[in-house]
Amino acid sequence: MITPETIRRIEQLMERAGLQEADLEEAFVLGSGAGGQKINKTASCVQLRHAPSGTVVKCQRTRSREVNRWLARQELANRLLEKIEGEQSARRQAAERIRRQKRRRSRRQRARMLADKRHHSAKKELRRPVQEE
Repeated sequence: MITPETIRRIEQLMERAGLQEADLEEAFVLGSGAGGQKINKTASCVQLRHAPSGTVVKCQRTRSREVNRWLARQELANRLLEKIEGEQSARRQAAERIRRQKRRRSRRQRARMLADKRHHSAKKELRRPVQEE
């Protein structure tokens, strides 16, 4: 049994993801996997397809078709939100990377870099043949 509060929460999640009932194609298919003979005979597995994005979700977590319908909607909304937020995050990361590349080095970073170069040069100088004067 799914509570009205849970239904409201899932509907809000769908609204945030931009999911509309009109865009969903719902089908009930026979289940598969663990559960014995009964799961193979009942169509409690819900298959949701979001037409605009082409995303397909199958849900057979519970024995109840009604609960699976709402769980499938929740899963679909989560996937779409993840996709949307992932694209925004990628854009933000690209902008941040460019900003870091353009940033000038601090005085301390430059000093440390020069010290490392001097140290490296000294090591290489020790490898040179000895000069006699």
